[in-house]
Amino acid sequence: MTHATPSTKSLSLALTIFLLAPLALVAQADKSPKARAAAPAASLAADKGTFRILLDGQPVGSEEFEISQDGRDWQAHATSQITTADGTTIQVKGTLRLTADGTPLRYEWSTQGEKKAGALVDFRGGVASATLLLENSQPFEQQFTFDSPRIVILDNNLYHHYAILARLYDWSARGAQTFPVLIPQEMTPGSITVESLGAVSASRTGSRDRERSAA
Repeated sequence: MTHATPSTKSLSLALTIFLLAPLALVAQADKSPKARAAAPAASLAADKGTFRILLDGQPVGSEEFEISQDGRDWQAHATSQITTADGTTIQVKGTLRLTADGTPLRYEWSTQGEKKAGALVDFRGGVASATLLLENSQPFEQQFTFDSPRIVILDNNLYHHYAILARLYDWSARGAQTFPVLIPQEMTPGSITVESLGAVSASRTGSRDRERSAA
């Protein structure tokens, strides 16, 4: 599924499994030896706005996000409000701190609905150390090791992460580029391969879509 927005190239990326279930994202990541590794350079840019979250073409929630520079580093923060089929409202918050080249330093998420949960993830080199905090449960710790420290965060129901992914993509080289991925809410590592399709004019129907309103 592909999309277009007025102020970012993120939706010109061909993400075959864009906004599908996280496990499908990992399963369909391109492991072809012909795929080029992601370039080391990144060009982050300040941005903020609102996404409408659609399910089968119908609105089910929204996301408010902001990406900004904070000293030498960058920070991306967002809050999503989603209403499930049974009428339950779920709120998801995520804050990602990363260096200017896109390397993550720390990620924190929390969710409130029928239950409360959250996690802290610290990054050092290619190692992500996660502490999961579940309501009425003891903290659970887990480490994930990647081949590169430039790990892409693509978390559930926080779609501004795809805008950051677009900034990590090497637009001068183009072609298929593979990135290591962590989906913190699923405690799931993997990889994703993306490729530019050039400009597209409109979003298409999928399992879940989004639209960008003017910031």
